Amino acid sequence: MSVFEDLTVRIQHYVWQRRVESWEHEASPNLDKVIDAVLAQAAPKKWMRVLDLGCGSGQVTLRLAPSVAEITGVDISERMVARLLERAQVEGYHHVNGQVSALERLEVPAGSLDLIVSNYVFHHLNDDGKARVVHLCYGWLKPGGRLVVGDMMFGRGGTTEDRQVILEKVKLLAAKGVGGYWRIAKNALRYLLRVQEKPIAKDRWIQLLQAAGFTGVHLDSVVSEAGVVVGDKPGVAGDHVHRD
Repeated sequence: MSVFEDLTVRIQHYVWQRRVESWEHEASPNLDKVIDAVLAQAAPKKWMRVLDLGCGSGQVTLRLAPSVAEITGVDISERMVARLLERAQVEGYHHVNGQVSALERLEVPAGSLDLIVSNYVFHHLNDDGKARVVHLCYGWLKPGGRLVVGDMMFGRGGTTEDRQVILEKVKLLAAKGVGGYWRIAKNALRYLLRVQEKPIAKDRWIQLLQAAGFTGVHLDSVVSEAGVVVGDKPGVAGDHVHRD
């Protein structure tokens, strides 16, 4: 990892350590719709071992937990992982694990997972980081395993679709008043400088998964700014167990 990438990881750690208490209330207003779409595409089964990349305080992890054999939430923030495990204990999920790591530094045994999910996390990685983690996911999955990624999916404003997405985001935030205008200014700076906000267009997402070796790759738009991309590792899912 380069010095610049290491600095980026440190910044992300700093930011998310301080957002634990506010994240569940300040997240994107469309986040719930994207979570629902991720869960639908994940199609969890009772025999699955699952990894949630960028789990936060458990918005996806805890909704998958009742339907799988084991699930591990990974986040760059120790406080986020602690919050996840606290919530899991309260809800009686003893098969929920937590791990603190930057996604680019995560180590997982090859061929050990049936399902990997991620929601609203990859846009924090630079383009090389996105590609690297997608390739890692392919190696971590068993044959027939599935990767499901929900994220902001639009480019740098070079297309009519990109500009429409950006305009809709601005209108949505402007409707919130002074606080919304502050978020417009903050997000615009992040977007223009490629700091924190680094989304890529839908066609690039399809290319990333295909380049890693995933098959059956498809992408569904959920809201104007976000979609869910899905790919399967060639093979038969769950051929080592009695499937539901």
